[in-house]
Amino acid sequence: MSAQQQVITIDDISADNAPAIYVAGGLGQFFEAVKAEVTGEVPDLTTVKGRARIASLAATVSKSKAAVEKPGRDYLKRLKEMPKVVEAELREFVTKMDSLRDATRQPLTDWENAEQVRKDRHVDNIQAIKDMEVFGATPTAAAVAQVIVQLEAIELGDSWEEFLPEAAQAKDRTLSLLRAIHAERTQHEAEQAELVRLRAEAEAQAQRDRDAAIAQAAADQARREAAERAETERLAAARREQDLLDQAAAAQRAAAQAVLDAEAAAERQRMRLELQAEQARAAAAQAESSRLSAEQRAEQDRAAAAQRQEQAVEQARQNELARQAAAVAFELEQAQAREADEAHRRAINRAALDAFIAGGMPEECAKQAVKLIAQRKIPAVSISY
Repeated sequence: MSAQQQVITIDDISADNAPAIYVAGGLGQFFEAVKAEVTGEVPDLTTVKGRARIASLAATVSKSKAAVEKPGRDYLKRLKEMPKVVEAELREFVTKMDSLRDATRQPLTDWENAEQVRKDRHVDNIQAIKDMEVFGATPTAAAVAQVIVQLEAIELGDSWEEFLPEAAQAKDRTLSLLRAIHAERTQHEAEQAELVRLRAEAEAQAQRDRDAAIAQAAADQARREAAERAETERLAAARREQDLLDQAAAAQRAAAQAVLDAEAAAERQRMRLELQAEQARAAAAQAESSRLSAEQRAEQDRAAAAQRQEQAVEQARQNELARQAAAVAFELEQAQAREADEAHRRAINRAALDAFIAGGMPEECAKQAVKLIAQRKIPAVSISY
């Protein structure tokens, strides 16, 4: 009796044949029949059809369990004198059927769990790419450039599997945002350098103006003091001229000496002011040198940023070309594999057909038999490819 026929017998269980079925060990044959049916083949987990077949086999176990359990429960109600025997038999049968169902579905469950872990890993990696555009504080252009280099180093290939398009899109979008941020920060830093230069120039000019004003005020003060002292001495000499002629000459000499001293003091003040002015000019020259250095560094940074951006664009283009070539090669390899598998199956089917014909079966019947076996429509019979 085949497994398919035994399943039909399970469906035919009724109150009439229950006494012959629900006895100690009576359900073992049904369990063995269902077990033989669901374990007689090993579906391919790598295909949608194979995974669906596993789910179908597990559902067959549940259906067979219900087909045996419900009539047994009804029969048990009518057999009050032997509930322990029937209950024990049913409990053992249900437990074994549940275990068989779970064991039958376990490969699919394991595959689904592994598939979810694989997908979660890709989703987390894509999110990590997207998060590279987020900074805790306002970054420098150099920091943004470093992140761009890190992102460009992330390789997009077959390891991303079906998530490759999404990963490529996330990488391109994040690179675009990072390059925009880098350009903005580069421009901002250049503008800040220019502001520093302008402030240095303004401070140098203000210092020169202050030094010049101080020098002018000192010179004016020295001239006024000399004039005042000269006038004082002249008036004193005039008052004493009539009374102290001898002293007048001495007073004149003293006045002359005072003028000389005043002129010497004025000369010293002039030289000190000139020294201060020279120092102010040196400070201005240093500020101008600093400004030129800042402009040169800013220009070098702009040139380096432009070069890095060109290199990043070229690298992205090369990566995309490599990804497209890999995708075309993978599709060609899959097509060749499918063609080889089809040819292999046709050769085996042809060998089976020839064997049927050699055994005396008409060709049309042989073709139909091979077709039904290949489609797995003949229980307990299959073709090994």
